[in-house]
Amino acid sequence: MTRNRPIPHLTDHDRDYIRGLLVHEDEAILAFNKPSGLPSQVRGNRARNLDHLLWAFAKTNGKRPRLVHRLDVGTSGIILAAQTQPDAAALSNSLQQRDVTKTYFALVQGHFPARRSGTFNDPIARLETDGRSQIVVGHPQGKSAVTRWTIHARAGTVAFIELRPQTGRMHQLRVHLAHHGSPIIGDAIYGGAPGSRLALHAAEISLSHPRSGAPAHFEAPLPDDFKAIAAYHKLDCMVSVRGCSG
Repeated sequence: MTRNRPIPHLTDHDRDYIRGLLVHEDEAILAFNKPSGLPSQVRGNRARNLDHLLWAFAKTNGKRPRLVHRLDVGTSGIILAAQTQPDAAALSNSLQQRDVTKTYFALVQGHFPARRSGTFNDPIARLETDGRSQIVVGHPQGKSAVTRWTIHARAGTVAFIELRPQTGRMHQLRVHLAHHGSPIIGDAIYGGAPGSRLALHAAEISLSHPRSGAPAHFEAPLPDDFKAIAAYHKLDCMVSVRGCSG
């Protein structure tokens, strides 16, 4: 959405690729189903990333959509971009004011509580030590971090879990789960069991449309690589993402 910028060249393959990820497009919002392994953004565009691929939707004057939030590179699922600067401001404000409902699904392994649902309410701090960032749970400088969770299925020490973050701290879901003894499968940073990918999927997002104010809801089904991990652990997650049997 920067005025009169030159439009970088994208190959036909990249244009087809990004349009293949598109699940919704209107005058204000683009919604994509990001695969695991594709970065949301990379400094200097040193690698293929979703933000750079948004040039496929650029206007002739060089204005283009912009991402309004991010997903970790290993996380798949719904991610939104705004068509204009006012749309971006409205969506960003909704996110900052927590006027957004997000639903994630994860496969975790460890010692989860016997009860079916609950809430994590552990402050999270992002500390800088020797030039490196570290995410710490329960630190005195931590900020409020709240995650609601529901277990849909179990198979031994593996569980298929729904997560609804009430706050938006960095790595919140990954850190909360690891702190409580059940890191996400494939999460090498926080002690997760080995997996072909980070088994975390942004399934749904609901918010007010920036133009009309009407409720807007976007969702992405569980991808095949996520379901393959579930099947390996004897959990057969349904395409609807609303259930998982094991």
